[in-house]
Amino acid sequence: MSSVASVVLDKTALFRDLQYTPHPGQFVIHQSTALRRVVACGVRWGKSKVASMEAVAAALEPRDHHCVGWVVGPTYDIADRVYREIVMTMAEHLKHRIVSLREHEKRLVVRNLGGGLSEIRAKSADNPVSLLGEGLDWLVVDEASRLKPMIWESYLSQRLIDKRGWALLISTPKGKGWFYDLYRRGQGADADYQSWNWPSVTNPRLDRKVIEAERARIPDRTFRQEYEAEFCEGSGSVFRGVREAARGAWQNPIAGETYWAGLDLARVEDYTVLVIVNSKREVVFADRFTRIDWSVQVSRIAAACERYGGPRVFVDSTGPGEPIVASLRSAGIRARPFVMSAQSKTDLINNLALLLEKGEVVLPRPELWSAGIEELESYEFSTSDAGNVRMSSPSGVHDDCVVALALALWPLRRRSEPIFLL
Repeated sequence: MSSVASVVLDKTALFRDLQYTPHPGQFVIHQSTALRRVVACGVRWGKSKVASMEAVAAALEPRDHHCVGWVVGPTYDIADRVYREIVMTMAEHLKHRIVSLREHEKRLVVRNLGGGLSEIRAKSADNPVSLLGEGLDWLVVDEASRLKPMIWESYLSQRLIDKRGWALLISTPKGKGWFYDLYRRGQGADADYQSWNWPSVTNPRLDRKVIEAERARIPDRTFRQEYEAEFCEGSGSVFRGVREAARGAWQNPIAGETYWAGLDLARVEDYTVLVIVNSKREVVFADRFTRIDWSVQVSRIAAACERYGGPRVFVDSTGPGEPIVASLRSAGIRARPFVMSAQSKTDLINNLALLLEKGEVVLPRPELWSAGIEELESYEFSTSDAGNVRMSSPSGVHDDCVVALALALWPLRRRSEPIFLL
């Protein structure tokens, strides 16, 4: 009768049985035996696949105790990205080893090669209390750079001590925070750490020409971080050069000048914001208000537009759309609908980011337009579950000024330069 210790997991043979062939970069991660592996790579490089296959191998490894492993992300949606890959792999190739699957608990229990039980759970870091308690044999952290330092330091790393468990932290970079510090430790500073930094193009299954085409379509810092996997200072922000652009002042109307406007209407707790710019892309006027009657809003917007010669006003018409535009037009406002889809909003924000990066926008000084400057500086990008780059304000921060400004500048975009979905 063979003991558990006599059963050895052959990871290479397992991957072959699972019909998984890692590319060269993935292969070296799988071969590493470091207790802390830090993977900082570009989008679509294959980080999630590496993590899911490492988790499957860990769950099948024969052990003489109940094995517990976690997949942790900033949110359940992100944690579920790797966890779902694990479940699908087990269901397709190792269904006979599944003991239980509780979807509502994000909990999978399988029989390992030694006959024991291995438990895999998906966890969200937005509820730190749920990260307390049991010791772990292994841990996968997805989008690690998006986690607060205290999550790793006070809730996750401690779970690995008593069982001398391993951790695999995967992410695209985001500035030079705690994830960057761990990456540096893996460059020879700590024997327990090993780290890698590869751009998207090192995935041989991606088309280099497609990736390079993005370089001209998106802000430079976005490309460098998301595709080239650079640890860029201040890289959480979408917009570069905001403070440099904030050198202007409010301006009275000038006879013969042409103006354009952007209008973002309030939804529930948001603000209605009107921004007016001139032909030099200078912000000359902005108004921001909330919780006032619709008829008063329309009158206030109409008065401002009349003062500046009746500019065309691009309006976020997502949702009801035309009824809102018709209502504005009936008040003499030259409203033009702009329907916000995932594609069109990305185009809109990319245009604003490019104009700011090129120094072609003049904003009012921070003391004159604090709300607008603060919104622009806090606007950030992240990676969606599908690996796409998305841009939005962080939770609890408004983006009404950003949207209104972007709408006002939309007709003044550089027509010769492509604006493309990230």
